[in-house]
Amino acid sequence: MKEKVLFAWSSGKDSGRALHEMRQADEYDVVSLLTTVTAGYERVSMHGVRIALVEQQAEAIGLPLEKVYIPIESSNENYETAMREALLRHKTEGVTGVAFGDLFLEDLKIYREKKLQEVDMTVVFPLWKRDTGELARTFIAQGFRAIVTCVDSQVLGGEFSGRLYDEQFLSALPPHVDPCGENGEFHSFVFDGPLFKKPVRFTQGEVVVRESRFHFCDLIPH
Repeated sequence: MKEKVLFAWSSGKDSGRALHEMRQADEYDVVSLLTTVTAGYERVSMHGVRIALVEQQAEAIGLPLEKVYIPIESSNENYETAMREALLRHKTEGVTGVAFGDLFLEDLKIYREKKLQEVDMTVVFPLWKRDTGELARTFIAQGFRAIVTCVDSQVLGGEFSGRLYDEQFLSALPPHVDPCGENGEFHSFVFDGPLFKKPVRFTQGEVVVRESRFHFCDLIPH
């Protein structure tokens, strides 16, 4: 009998690739996507993507979407409390673990393991320690399509926001930027690929700068 798990869904490319690998391996029963949403803004925390688009992702993938709401000026304690409540609720329904698309940030891995251990749940990292250059290239080769939704201009030019995540994008990245953006250099939205029954449709809106640093490209649902 396969272990029932949730997938911590950011809406980005690494989430898409990790979920695809889990489905291909067929070792786990992914019962739902789990996404943190900033209350009031109705957008995915950090990525800035409208939750309506994430709902379309979930529909195209064929999984339910569990939305965990956190306040606009959320503290880590707010986040942890909201997540704990959601996890405990799913645990009563037989869910025993959570999967993440993390790649190599050890501190984050340890943090996730600690928090899941507190509720007696396991953690799954399908892409852990994989070469990020190889992951980036095969993501594109497998037919996934993604758009860059947020860029940290302290490490990467703001003009990269709103670009498609493709071979041209990878070729243009400075050497110090991880090709998967694992250090927070950029975030993305995956809208098509082998996971999807149909592409997620959107129109590209304006790029807005927050905190004189983060360049967010708005995506408007069709």
